[in-house]
Amino acid sequence: MYRFLTSLFGTAVLALAALAAVPAQAQTQAYSAHMTAADEVPPNDSMGTGTVDMVYDKASGVLRWSVRYSGLTGPVKAGHIHGPAEVGKNAPVVQPFAAPLESPFSGSATISAAQAADLEAGRWYVNLHTAAHAGGEVRGQVLPAP
Repeated sequence: MYRFLTSLFGTAVLALAALAAVPAQAQTQAYSAHMTAADEVPPNDSMGTGTVDMVYDKASGVLRWSVRYSGLTGPVKAGHIHGPAEVGKNAPVVQPFAAPLESPFSGSATISAAQAADLEAGRWYVNLHTAAHAGGEVRGQVLPAP
């Protein structure tokens, strides 16, 4: 009987811990983008690619990102989050990335409620610029991660 009660108590503690973790998970949303030259506006002939992983904390308003890329024609001179824009449309810079921009790099910023709404609606994209492609070498639309 003692073993049964101990097991039951342990199971209850684990269940309560799992339930306590649910609200924390609901406060964050993951996003990602796959960057290619074909997604640039206009497209270019670069063979470079990249990925962006983002996590938005709804409670604090903090957006964190991690960017990886390879195969670009040269060093990244600038990188930005742009928006609001649908796929195939250009938009102004929302958030520049701070140097150094060697792959991989990461950063964070606090965003406004209006910016969060654009992010959640898929109206942001990431663009990396090089000397050979000053308008942008690779680009990817930021969408909720699966």
